[in-house]
Amino acid sequence: MYYIGLDIGSSSVKVALVNATTGENILSLNEPTSEMEILALQNDWAEQDPNLWWTYVCKAIKRVLTETGADASKISGIGISYQMHGLVIVDKEGNPLRNSIIWCDSRAVGIGEDAHKGLGEDFCAEHLLNSPGNFTASKLKWVKDNEPDIYKQVYKYMLPGDYIAYKLTGEITTTKNGLSEGILWDYKNDTLAESLLEYYGIDKDLTPTIVNNFTNQGVTNEKAFEKTGIPAGVPVTYRAGDQPNNALSLNIFNHGEVAATGGTSGVVYAVTNKLKSKESSRINHFIHVNYTPENTTVGKLLCINSCGIMYRWLKDNIGIDSYEAMNNKAAEVSIGSDGVAIIPFGNGAERMLNSKNIGAHFLNFNLNLHNNAHLCRAALEGIAFAFVYGMEILKNDNAEINVIRAGNDNLFRAEIFSNTVATLIGHEIEIYNTTGAVGAARAAGLTDGDFKKFGESITKNDHVMTFMPLKNKRPYQEAYSNWKKELEIILNNK
Repeated sequence: MYYIGLDIGSSSVKVALVNATTGENILSLNEPTSEMEILALQNDWAEQDPNLWWTYVCKAIKRVLTETGADASKISGIGISYQMHGLVIVDKEGNPLRNSIIWCDSRAVGIGEDAHKGLGEDFCAEHLLNSPGNFTASKLKWVKDNEPDIYKQVYKYMLPGDYIAYKLTGEITTTKNGLSEGILWDYKNDTLAESLLEYYGIDKDLTPTIVNNFTNQGVTNEKAFEKTGIPAGVPVTYRAGDQPNNALSLNIFNHGEVAATGGTSGVVYAVTNKLKSKESSRINHFIHVNYTPENTTVGKLLCINSCGIMYRWLKDNIGIDSYEAMNNKAAEVSIGSDGVAIIPFGNGAERMLNSKNIGAHFLNFNLNLHNNAHLCRAALEGIAFAFVYGMEILKNDNAEINVIRAGNDNLFRAEIFSNTVATLIGHEIEIYNTTGAVGAARAAGLTDGDFKKFGESITKNDHVMTFMPLKNKRPYQEAYSNWKKELEIILNNK
């Protein structure tokens, strides 16, 4: 038997086929092989056609079935991961009324800021655990204000994963965790955030039926069979945004467990069971995949916009052709980079820095003493220090950090980077070789609620290595203290 996992990204759609018994990844692939187009009709806008996602879902599933020779009749469940915070609106026939306004579109920032003030910061912190921000609810309000003729035709709004589930099953549904990703969930009352919808003048009946994760959320229909090759009657049992799903993929379910990613941007996702926050303007909070009224697990998500993009920029501009070569260069230099410091925030405004856009800074570089090896080490350390700085914000906001698990990406494979984070935080970092599509596929089989068994399977199949905190912390602490002083000087001048 098999499970299929889908990961609906903004650059491509990934599909994975896994063995339902062992969890082993049989084949993963993505469509298209180049990046999907993102439409930017105005500055700071970002849109995609939801039917483009569906086209690539169908193509990728057919490829997986063809290339593996798997018997499609043995597929017993489907899991879906998707880009968070997007808005899809459909008419009564289920047809999209416009392109999806996706996660990186910032047209609704002002709407969210006004709602934060109008509803009150204390109310938002207590009920929403977030500022309404530039999320799905605010994007729907933008449509209401700016495209009234389209808004009048809206039958339901959805998250991107909801739309793909609808195309597979013909049923328009959503989940609690999906609604929380759109800032559409009231944590205090454990219900739809009707106060925010009322404030925005949005009819709550536009919300799809809410279904639970790890249950039958609808079964594939004949139309889906014709397009994908998956027989009718296969249940969709799981869906979650990419970051909660990444945490699931890394066996992150309990208070004190933290998932970290080091891609173009960096993310720290700390699971907690405490439904309160004093940093709701710097940290996002989302219902975690195993949330129940009795087990109120939420993910505290802190994003670092400039992460891997900094290391990539450096590679492209100092004449070194690989990350491995950069890591080797960095290892030639001692901890603290002989005084060179890089402040890596050069990819837009940073929410964790109170939405300040401070740019990237290269500091204390002496032309007579330093070379490109110092830049490589200072970049790795600077990004690591940004992670530690973010984790300090999380710990100051009721999060605990007992273990960190990360994917086997370029940054976390760099010993200098992982050793620096592990040593300063004082906790081991476990590295796993997994993907969002594989995690979603495995999650399709979690209908028995046995999260412990699920996690043991991940450890067995995917664990690569563990970085332990180093005993001699002092040079790391001194380097971090110097870096933080430089950062605070810059912040105070902004």
